[in-house]
Amino acid sequence: MELRQLRYLVTLAEEQHFTRAAKRLQIAQPGLSQQIRKLEDELRTPLVNRTTRHVSLTDAGERVAARARSIMGELEAMQSELDGLRGLRTGRVVAGVTPTPGPLGVATLLGRFRAVNPEIDLVLREGFSASLAEALRADTIDCAFTTWLSREQRRGLASQEVASEPLVAVLPHGHPMAHRERLSLKDLAGEDFVLFSEGATIRGLVHRTAERLGFRPHVSFEAGETSRIRSIVAEGLGVSVLPRSDALTPGPPVAVAALTDPDMVHRVFVVHRAGRRHGPAVRAFLELVQEAT
Repeated sequence: MELRQLRYLVTLAEEQHFTRAAKRLQIAQPGLSQQIRKLEDELRTPLVNRTTRHVSLTDAGERVAARARSIMGELEAMQSELDGLRGLRTGRVVAGVTPTPGPLGVATLLGRFRAVNPEIDLVLREGFSASLAEALRADTIDCAFTTWLSREQRRGLASQEVASEPLVAVLPHGHPMAHRERLSLKDLAGEDFVLFSEGATIRGLVHRTAERLGFRPHVSFEAGETSRIRSIVAEGLGVSVLPRSDALTPGPPVAVAALTDPDMVHRVFVVHRAGRRHGPAVRAFLELVQEAT
């Protein structure tokens, strides 16, 4: 078994197409197919389901690819450590971020890090917290800024709270309760809600709190961005719950009311895979985040 074969399998899993994977790897497609076949022969099990249009991994292939990602992550960390010992300042940091980092100035943190380490490659990927947790376990990102994660979602991860702020009710200006400074989520029981898509942390918190208060929110609209949620609310199409900083930032005009429910708090964490040996670049980035927050 060769390291390049594992790298080929991971790339094929991501592209789900031999031609695209070969192009990304800058090798000929027959060569890619041959190396995957050799890996299957050596492991004595099929790794790839092949069709005329795309490919997918078998259950065994998924397991091998997951191990391969971890192995490549460890090798990259080892190389970074050796570079650090040689006094090199190059490296790469792949960070994930939730669409709602609240009061945490992620762009400011990235700017501060780049100012001190201009030669380090910075990559930022956005996703819901649950998907970022999976990416951390698969070693496809180095660290992430997430919101609250369940115990199962936190499995194998280390986290530290870096910011928090209240969640607030967001209403159209013409709404009968738009003049109120404080509301309970229960006051909105009969309203149409505009919430983030399924899997978003804030949506889950709204549903859990509403269930505790004895009602089920009627979700009329879903969106993946705070600005779009505010736009829909501003048009009078429903009410929403957002982090205070997102509700008060310049944007579509809405009314904002504090929520009196004690669990309606938006928390942001920096998360990484527990036990992973990070290279100097990632360690330096995590240290900057801890110092700045």
